[in-house]
Amino acid sequence: MFEKVLVANRGEIAVRGIRAAFELGAKTVAVFPYEDRNADHRVKASESYLIGEEGHPVRAYLDVDEIIRVAKESEADAIYPGYGFLSENPDLAAACQANGITFVGPSAEVLELAGNKVRALEQARKAGVPTLRSTPPSTDVDELTAGAQEIGFPVFIKAVAGGGGRGMRRVESQDRFADELRSAMREAEGAFGDPTVFIEQAVSAPRHIEVQILADNTGDTVHLFERDCSIQRRHQKVIEIAPAPHISDELRAALTADAVKFAKAINYTCAGTVEFLVETSGPRAGSHVFIEMNPRIQVEHTVTEEVTDVDLVQAQLRIAAGETLADIGIRQDELRIRGAALQCRITTEDPANSFRPDTGVISTYRSANGAGIRLDGGTTGTGVEISPHFDSLLVKLTSRGRTLSDAIVRARRALAEFRVRGVETNIPFLRAVLEDPDFSKGEVTTSFIDERPHLLSSRTPADRGTKLARFLADVTVNQPNGPAPTTLEAAGKLPRNLPGGDIPDGSRQRLLALGPAGFARALREQDAVGVTDTTFRDAHQSLLATRVRTRDLVAVAPAQARLLPGLFSVECWGGATYDVALRFLGEDPWERLAKLRAAMPNQNLQMLLRGRNTVGYTPYPTDVTRAFVAEAAEVGIDIFRIFDALNDIDQMRPAIDAVVQDTSAVAEVALCYTANLLDPAEHTYTLDYYLRLAEQIVAAGAHILAIKDMAGLLRPAAAARLVAALRERFDLPVHLHTHDTTGGQLATLMAAIEVGVDAVDVANSAMASTTSQPPMSALLMALEGTPRAPGIDPQAVLDLEPYWEAVRKVYQPFESGLPAPTGRVYSHEIPGGQLSNLRQQAIALGLGDKFEAIEEMYAAADKILGRPTKVTPSSKVVGDLALHLVAVGADPAEFEADPRRFDLPDSVIGFLNGELGEPAGGWPEPFRAQALEGRRQPPRVTEVPPEDLERLAAPGVERQQTLNRLLFPGPTREFRQRRDDFGDISLLPTVPYLYGMQPGAEYPVTLEKGVTLLLGLEAIGAPDKRAKRTVMTRLNGQLRPVRVRDLSLDSEVASAEKADPNNPGHVAAPFAGAVTVTVAEGDEVAAGDQIATIEAMKMEAAINSPATGIVQRVVLKGTTPLEGGDLVVVIG
Repeated sequence: MFEKVLVANRGEIAVRGIRAAFELGAKTVAVFPYEDRNADHRVKASESYLIGEEGHPVRAYLDVDEIIRVAKESEADAIYPGYGFLSENPDLAAACQANGITFVGPSAEVLELAGNKVRALEQARKAGVPTLRSTPPSTDVDELTAGAQEIGFPVFIKAVAGGGGRGMRRVESQDRFADELRSAMREAEGAFGDPTVFIEQAVSAPRHIEVQILADNTGDTVHLFERDCSIQRRHQKVIEIAPAPHISDELRAALTADAVKFAKAINYTCAGTVEFLVETSGPRAGSHVFIEMNPRIQVEHTVTEEVTDVDLVQAQLRIAAGETLADIGIRQDELRIRGAALQCRITTEDPANSFRPDTGVISTYRSANGAGIRLDGGTTGTGVEISPHFDSLLVKLTSRGRTLSDAIVRARRALAEFRVRGVETNIPFLRAVLEDPDFSKGEVTTSFIDERPHLLSSRTPADRGTKLARFLADVTVNQPNGPAPTTLEAAGKLPRNLPGGDIPDGSRQRLLALGPAGFARALREQDAVGVTDTTFRDAHQSLLATRVRTRDLVAVAPAQARLLPGLFSVECWGGATYDVALRFLGEDPWERLAKLRAAMPNQNLQMLLRGRNTVGYTPYPTDVTRAFVAEAAEVGIDIFRIFDALNDIDQMRPAIDAVVQDTSAVAEVALCYTANLLDPAEHTYTLDYYLRLAEQIVAAGAHILAIKDMAGLLRPAAAARLVAALRERFDLPVHLHTHDTTGGQLATLMAAIEVGVDAVDVANSAMASTTSQPPMSALLMALEGTPRAPGIDPQAVLDLEPYWEAVRKVYQPFESGLPAPTGRVYSHEIPGGQLSNLRQQAIALGLGDKFEAIEEMYAAADKILGRPTKVTPSSKVVGDLALHLVAVGADPAEFEADPRRFDLPDSVIGFLNGELGEPAGGWPEPFRAQALEGRRQPPRVTEVPPEDLERLAAPGVERQQTLNRLLFPGPTREFRQRRDDFGDISLLPTVPYLYGMQPGAEYPVTLEKGVTLLLGLEAIGAPDKRAKRTVMTRLNGQLRPVRVRDLSLDSEVASAEKADPNNPGHVAAPFAGAVTVTVAEGDEVAAGDQIATIEAMKMEAAINSPATGIVQRVVLKGTTPLEGGDLVVVIG
């Protein structure tokens, strides 16, 4: 046996060779270029030597002189080439012979013959082995084109000096031949240094079956049976099976006999593979033809080892050292097939992106093991960087069983155990293939993958743990909300001793029993005043900028259901919560509604509906309104509070009709209150105005009349007069909503209750007062002992206060409401919810210290715009104008006198164009006419494409997603992107969600029933030149590094220009690799034309133009390394 073996390769085959040599008692030598210095094979070898030049790692492994230099320097007496690189290069074999070094493989002459596919075909014909028609090898394009035409399509283009699918193309028709030929020749030259190719006849519906050969130096040759390699993509094998399933004994005998016949005919020695195609359809079904011989070990040799118990790599070394097959103990008549084996090549390729190689750092690596599982890998593990220089193979998974079915089941189990994060892999694709019923039956051909495109996307890994860890790491590093005001999770303050048994019936059961009209009638007839809890929506909208998350609402909902069954309703959805959930919280509002419905089955859930705008800011076609109402009722809404910002009944009617006609929910229709109806000088918003409006609402079919006092302007005497008049004039119950901005609105509620108001809105005391609603506890105490006291346990309300106090503490950075009541609201009339949000906007614009000026400007803007009722979206118009005028330092009188001199916010232009309707007091002229000079446009009604109208027809997730996109296209895009990037972040505990993780703390995250992640923070690394930090997180007790950009630092490295995915003229690099542009500025290109090539992991691909046009800009000079998404060319 050899004393020392140099392994002239890398990755898993280098490790395999080193292990085999070690087991035979030989020392080992590894070679590596600079870029491969962290590779496993370098560490596992007895000695290792640097080869090649930095920057050219592939070239180093292909440098015969460098390999020989190291062999002589290390005094190796043999060189093992493995597969790929120089394994089929006769120059290395000849150089070994010239320098007295044993080449582990066939002779240079045999390598040249077998490796040259054309000569191999000639030899096969001489030996009587069936072959395909082919052309002589050439680099002459015209000659090769003529040969292809003579053979007839389809044909294969094959590199003469090739292997592994490189330099190979299947071409179906003449029109694609020229482009494919040039691409194959370039790839062959890049991979093997030789562009010579030949053309070969293609077989229809073939199976790819190969026979393993071993031959010693005496001429003794054996076969180790066959392997089925039909599952392949782009002629590269993906899954291999031994023995080949469903072939007859006669075919097996013919294949193995022809393989041995060919090997003997060329005096082959060592290990090799003779490859055949077996036709499965047509008149020649069952016949086979020789296609090539690979004069080396194959990637898939492991499956043969598993079913024959022969170590092929050891056999190679022993034969090269002079032993015979008999010495090794290998005799043809003693070889048997034992069971079945299957190999899956796990690669860092993305099946959903045309199997493009991915690069990056492996952040998590957890492999499979157990009975019947074998793994052969190279450099794999957490922290390993996958570079674009080498083959994308990560690890070979070989499973074994008594039958093929057993092997498949074990492979499925093993693939399910794998966890590889940080780079894309083909594991989801492999799992989909193994689960395909045709695969299990063994009915496979080489077109198996092409015929099943669904396999590429049928199993997308959720990678939920890494995504959530990445989100928390980003928050931890960048602290977008500052330091945490508390580390206490509010759930710890929930009431501990809830009533047992079934959840008691509540108002929802009455609604279901009586129907909406009967339910409203019963409310009107009862003495007790109905109580709506706004804590779940308007209270936190008014106090905390609507930032309270679904998690914190759902946590208290079961306690609310058991403790407060006597509530009239819980306002929990609609209004700004919809927009904010998508835009800021990374939540789907429909998921929130569904969860609250499930948690409070006895409560009427109430939402705020902006008429035909639904929850948006502009009018939508009736079809959208009806679809929204139907879906909301289906998911969980019982009471729709419908309003219009300008009290326009025509804007409310589509929503009223939708609720009344299409659902069994309650249509509660609101008149928006503003000004002061007690003021003798008020000529617009008078009692008569409100009564006329109420008459229209009742005629439209409302079940309940509501008074929506958004700013808390309704004085007690005004409330008494308005409520009394409404109840006297109409039979419908009256529901009062106000804001406690002034601190006196409990008096307003009591005055309204005295004259018979049927229901009122309040909030839990911990989330009440100032810009929120009056406190629930105060109302209950004020009504205690009176006929109108509601059936609500005051102690139960108190028991919930600690929870809401804790919630409010967690969300402290969003406290932008008033520290105390203010009477200034009677002057500026800013609605309660907007008063909080306006402060946030002012702070963001750097105007936080000028808020009194903004209040004064708001009042001025209100008058300039004609004193509209102020509720979203009309209040937003007034607020936008006020902020704009303060920001530019404008005098309101000058602005009103000549608005043409000033820029106007878009919302103001839309309002003046009549987008929201006409104010009750008419248009302010001549201001409006002057402001619209050059800016007049028809009111917008959002158009809906026909395909979206179809999606709105059926209830379910698709309708919900369509509504999200139609109502809030921008925020919905942000939400989808955030969910794609980070997963469902609504599952995260609120403290780390807002403020990041603390070292030593453990954060449980329940993904679904019985599935909980344990997340934590180990350490945060120093920033690198790109201002990125490595955050060491813990996921279920295992370290998981996450890279995070520190936004407080500037990058020292200029970043590449990124392509805009929304610009069809931007052409991006599809993945990381070396890009060479093949067009120049000014060139005309058609859609589909090649504009650049990209090379990565020994694969070359074209980058094609997505559109027809002229090349306006070429971003790159020469061949440039790029990341996926980097801009290459701009086409105009």
